[in-house]
Amino acid sequence: MALKDTLLRIFTWWNGQTMSLALLTARRGQFVGTDELGNKYYRAQGPLIDRSVGSERRWVIYNGYADASKVPPGWRGWLCHAVEVPPSEESYTPREWQKPHVENLTGTAAAYRPKGSQLSWGQRPAATGDYVPWTPGE
Repeated sequence: MALKDTLLRIFTWWNGQTMSLALLTARRGQFVGTDELGNKYYRAQGPLIDRSVGSERRWVIYNGYADASKVPPGWRGWLCHAVEVPPSEESYTPREWQKPHVENLTGTAAAYRPKGSQLSWGQRPAATGDYVPWTPGE
């Protein structure tokens, strides 16, 4: 590992995993599975119980930049204890009407910008002419 990677793991939390998370994962983490985006999911081995939730501790190590919208719905339900069986242990096939997971692109160059938005490309359409400004005394 290069010096830059080591420093990033020590001082940043948004680039994959920190050193403390790597130690926790090595000592107490039980690998559960990966998703199609390359994120890795773990649960705590042994008696480590998260008192805030009242059940086992579960966590994700993101593949790249840490963004919660990169977690697909099935894994989100498992992380939030809505379901007990992780998607890696299920034989679920999506319905034909279900769209594939797309991460939240807000704030990026690929964000949705509708026609007429100040941030969209091209020329803003001309006003339609149906606006009449208010003037005092009317």
